[in-house]
Amino acid sequence: MNGATEPHMNRLLILARRAAEYRALVESALPTLEIVSTQSPDEAVAIARDCDLGFGEPLLLARVLRDLNTLRWLQSTWAGVEPLLDPSLRRDYALTSACGVFGPLMTEYVIGYLLAHERRILEKHASQQLAHWDPRPPGTLRGKCLGLLGVGSIGSALARTAKHFGMRVHGYSRSSGACPDVDVYFHGRDRLADFAADLDYLVCVMPNTSETRGLVGRTLLAALPPRAVFVNPGRGSVVDEQALAEALHAGRLAGAVLDVFVDEPLPADHPFWRTPNLLITAHTAALSVPRDIAPLFLDNYDRWSRGQPLRCRVDFDRGY
Repeated sequence: MNGATEPHMNRLLILARRAAEYRALVESALPTLEIVSTQSPDEAVAIARDCDLGFGEPLLLARVLRDLNTLRWLQSTWAGVEPLLDPSLRRDYALTSACGVFGPLMTEYVIGYLLAHERRILEKHASQQLAHWDPRPPGTLRGKCLGLLGVGSIGSALARTAKHFGMRVHGYSRSSGACPDVDVYFHGRDRLADFAADLDYLVCVMPNTSETRGLVGRTLLAALPPRAVFVNPGRGSVVDEQALAEALHAGRLAGAVLDVFVDEPLPADHPFWRTPNLLITAHTAALSVPRDIAPLFLDNYDRWSRGQPLRCRVDFDRGY
């Protein structure tokens, strides 16, 4: 199911909060493609029963998937497709994610907060508010060790930029070992402590799977040096939130920057709001922007029409 035998017969549903922007970009490139678009799952059910192609947000599409009886291929606007992996939902179609798109944005996010930590930006600003001259010297990324939990396209982009700053890079991955900017690879849970032992920064960019859930727990956190800072722009499920809060309260970590959480929005009574040395960035590290995502759909549509393998095809069993 890699391609369509009659591409001129395809009918596309776009279901996303920014559906009008996605539609304009697709129509400008594919003026003959029949498209229906909406922000509303309820409206989608009414207008899209005979659509064989889908493009949009997994959380919205999961609500209408059972009604898309003729669906053959669905392109997600997100890198994560967890809502569509519910075992109660159908899997008789090709699903592609927005992989390979978010590396630059994730890199800006991570390096920005690493630099903020080294240059003491928040501390300098706090001193300024008190009219206090703060001559404490900054640190530097040069020579520091960055640990990547996950070395896919995003992790590889981070490794490449880290090398620009003169950092050492360690990578933890189930099987990958192809990124030339990773100095040392670690594979398997029995190597987690070795992976963590010398890190100045631990950055999590792993998918949400049964193997990764809770991976950043007490064992891994205890293996990190007290100087380490944990940054998570990836998936909230990878973190044992209670264990992380305890480590920060106890001063066993220098700090954490969290963009994603098990429950979002983060509840007002969550301990993280009162956890020291923690920054919360409210799932803004790498947003899905139509001008970035639409080209991926267009490339895959071309592949689909010519019967070629699709980019970023999701394995339903592996979860990514």
